[in-house]
Amino acid sequence: MINTNVVVNEVMVLFLIMIIGVYARKRGFMSEDLTKQLSHLLLNITMPLMIIASFHFEFSYAMLQNAGILFLISLGIHSVSAVLGLVIYYRYPVDVRSILRFITVFSNCAFMGFPVLESLYGRIGIFYGSIYVISFNVFLWTYGVMLFNGAKDAKTFQKAVLNPGIVSVFIGLILFIFSIRLPIPIIRTMEMVGSMTIPISMLIVGALLADANLKGIFSGSSVYYGTAIRLLLLPLITLGILRLIGVPDILLAISVILVGMPAAANTAIFAETFKGDSLLASRLVAISTIASLVTIPLLVLLL
Repeated sequence: MINTNVVVNEVMVLFLIMIIGVYARKRGFMSEDLTKQLSHLLLNITMPLMIIASFHFEFSYAMLQNAGILFLISLGIHSVSAVLGLVIYYRYPVDVRSILRFITVFSNCAFMGFPVLESLYGRIGIFYGSIYVISFNVFLWTYGVMLFNGAKDAKTFQKAVLNPGIVSVFIGLILFIFSIRLPIPIIRTMEMVGSMTIPISMLIVGALLADANLKGIFSGSSVYYGTAIRLLLLPLITLGILRLIGVPDILLAISVILVGMPAAANTAIFAETFKGDSLLASRLVAISTIASLVTIPLLVLLL
């Protein structure tokens, strides 16, 4: 029996960290320059280390088949979401459209999904969650980057592939496939530095939100439209399709839970880094996170 209190608690923690970020910006502790520097630190140091550390665990070969199935499911989910985003947001301006497409493809499956999976399923939840996130990171550092910079040439694609995020995925895969165990001081360092990713990302989101008045945060239909797609339409489509094709229950549940997470905190980080509409991105992260206090427990109950 899944305890929905766990889900609510995880969402509340992220929301409260955002509030601290708002306070820090309002009091002048987090300037605009500091926010940008923290974004670079997160994308180039803490997040890659978090990714590598997430692959550093043992697994049995009996689980390998399920891992392969889940990888294909994740690949399909991100591909279908990308196509869906191309269709349903065509009427919006380019800057708004790029943010909406980003949140349609990328949920907060790692920052918030991993703690939830660990609480619900234990170590096996992290195992399968890590497999799911492989596809997430491949899309994030290719399609996600291109959504903001708009470039499609070979040089841009090469930069998207040869960046710390995607390189860390390949390093993690090597550790995962060959069961390489790093020395304790090294893995502990990666875990400790990587663990800063979640609070730093949510502090940045809060700092960006502090630049808007309260009325502005909750205004505009695009925010609610994107939130509804992210929290309701996508997980329900995923649930229906996976049940139809007969996916094993635990893989179905993990996939739907990760799809049903709010907009990725990376939305605001990427928008800030690549000169996108960081305010709209932060609003979507905040509102979808608040709304997920209701939708995620309902989704868990539905499962």
